[in-house]
Amino acid sequence: MTAGNLNVEVHDQAVRNILPEGAILEQLATGFGFTEGPVWCGNYLLFSDIPKNRIIKLQFFSEGPNVTTFRYPSGNANGNTLDGSQRLLSCEHTTRRVTRTETDGNIKVLAENYQGKRLNSPNDIVVRSDGSIYFTDPPYGLRNNTDWKELTFNGVYRIAPDGQLYLLADDFDRPNGLAFSPDEKILYVNDTTRRHIRAFDVNTDGSIKNNRILIDMAFPEPGAPDGMKIDRDGHIYCTGPGGFWIIAPDGKCLAVVKPPELPANMAWGDSDWRSLYLTARTSIYRIRMNVPGIPL
Repeated sequence: MTAGNLNVEVHDQAVRNILPEGAILEQLATGFGFTEGPVWCGNYLLFSDIPKNRIIKLQFFSEGPNVTTFRYPSGNANGNTLDGSQRLLSCEHTTRRVTRTETDGNIKVLAENYQGKRLNSPNDIVVRSDGSIYFTDPPYGLRNNTDWKELTFNGVYRIAPDGQLYLLADDFDRPNGLAFSPDEKILYVNDTTRRHIRAFDVNTDGSIKNNRILIDMAFPEPGAPDGMKIDRDGHIYCTGPGGFWIIAPDGKCLAVVKPPELPANMAWGDSDWRSLYLTARTSIYRIRMNVPGIPL
């Protein structure tokens, strides 16, 4: 495990209430293929290593972090989260499905078809407090000549508590990361290709309305909108050009945080939910923040 100072491009001094000046970036583990889908599970972190087709468990002991394989094969899982019963939900690329890991370890398929056609390759996932599951379905996991895209669009979906699958939006190019505001009245979804974040109001029945662009992230640096999380005060954390962006609820970029590897996703963790874990290409990093995230 190594640690060093964090490179931060400050756009508004208000970010210092969120990210401590002189914050330390810890590299907890490295040597992976491509890390994604981190989720804090009480006292350990799970994350996906997509090309290695496994979900990895990162535990912390007095002698340091310990890495083991939680699941292999994983269906080339990408996004992961927990439901209200602390069961693991995963978006699997090569199996083209959303699954739940039951308490006995069995895998239950929650979604794999829409109107008789196979999903593209579910990517990222979030759960609302009423038990509804929201996920994005771009075609990133489809392989030329071996997988065929059956749907004509790349959708955003909701799985209702009764298991019914609903299409919420079909006008994204590459829908990717998604997250709820703290009061769950707003759903944020980013579009990787168009390099922006969109916001929707959430109806009481779980449907969405009032589509608008929250922030345009099209800047000439490597990186694009991908994973996204929210803190307790409603700030949005989204991977993007240069690293990850800290964005105010009104859409103003407060800072761009630039770790040595471009992050693809992030997750809140530790007992106080003030640690931000980053999955960044071949490594896992951690930053301690002033404002905690929203517990799962």
